[in-house]
Amino acid sequence: MLDKISVSPVAERIVPMSDTKEIQRLQKIARELRVDTLVMLHLAGSGHTGGSLSLIEIITALYFKIMRHDPKNPDDPERDRFVLSKGHGGPALYVALAKTGYFPRKELWSLRKLGSILQGHPDMLLTPGVDFSTGSLGQGFSAANGMALAFKIDNKPCYVYTVIGDGESQEGQIWEAAMSASQFKLKNLIAFLDANELQIDGRVEDIKNVEPLEDKWKAFGWNTYKINGHSFQEILDAVEDAKRNPEPKPTMIISKTIKGKGISFMENMIKYHGISPTKEELKEAIIELTGDYKGIEAYQ
Repeated sequence: MLDKISVSPVAERIVPMSDTKEIQRLQKIARELRVDTLVMLHLAGSGHTGGSLSLIEIITALYFKIMRHDPKNPDDPERDRFVLSKGHGGPALYVALAKTGYFPRKELWSLRKLGSILQGHPDMLLTPGVDFSTGSLGQGFSAANGMALAFKIDNKPCYVYTVIGDGESQEGQIWEAAMSASQFKLKNLIAFLDANELQIDGRVEDIKNVEPLEDKWKAFGWNTYKINGHSFQEILDAVEDAKRNPEPKPTMIISKTIKGKGISFMENMIKYHGISPTKEELKEAIIELTGDYKGIEAYQ
């Protein structure tokens, strides 16, 4: 069973290369979030496993280190905001929200059930801690633009963080929003691109190739980084560097990730885009993550 993590309203900002204990703390949280993600998806009997697992390190870094937020004061107008534009990765967001204390962890086991506060895609009207309802690909990215622009106009010290997918980047709305963010010099907008290279119908490059991503985002006027999306050090360093960069540009952190990350038989497997683990798969996955399996009740 996971312990609830306390989160400071003002998250710490930087992790020196020598601070291995802090990186290890984040890695431990990420491993626990993976277990909860798999359990909740198994109990739901449906959902997006691969694209949720590829997000875990990014979500962990944001909610347990980078973002300024306080579950005890969720409506603080000067908190940072997060928009999961690739809304089908919602389980990764839900486990982080539960662990930080936005709602009881037991709610995770009601995922996708009638009357649950946790639907297949994030719903700000149902789920405490969700800043915007997403699911229609591309729309969350536009919403993040709007939030960042409002904070800039109001001169508020808020950052807006968002995650888009590489399959989602086939949507024209993504590039309209990219132009707008550059036009309005939204330095307070920091986006991650979950580049796991797979979508429901196959490889992104075979469906509609979005490369060269780095060149495109630079051409659209964004401060651009390319990192290993499963390395906490690279995630934290990119965000820190983006905040220090004096150029008035939005930031895109292109994060190379692995669909199904952490579970050997799920990694880079297209079939796990939109299915949940079976009982046997769950057992095997938890053994890989923890070295043991005590029955599903032990993880609830």
